[in-house]
Amino acid sequence: MAKTAWVYITTNKRDGVLYVGVTSDIKGRIAKHKSKHYAGSFTAQYNLDKLVYYEKIDGMVKAIEREKQLKGGF
Repeated sequence: MAKTAWVYITTNKRDGVLYVGVTSDIKGRIAKHKSKHYAGSFTAQYNLDKLVYYEKIDGMVKAIEREKQLKGGF
């Protein structure tokens, strides 16, 4: 059985910037976004800590494919 992965979209309070990401730990990843764990990252610089969408996917490879599909739509 493939490991569960998550594709997610975050934005900032003004909804001006979107970020599409993939993770195997959605709660932990969003907590890191909110705490600005990676201070120099794109998400920290633009305050992208508001989760607006997430999708559970079986397997990291499929999740990365879905992430690319979503990014292609923007």
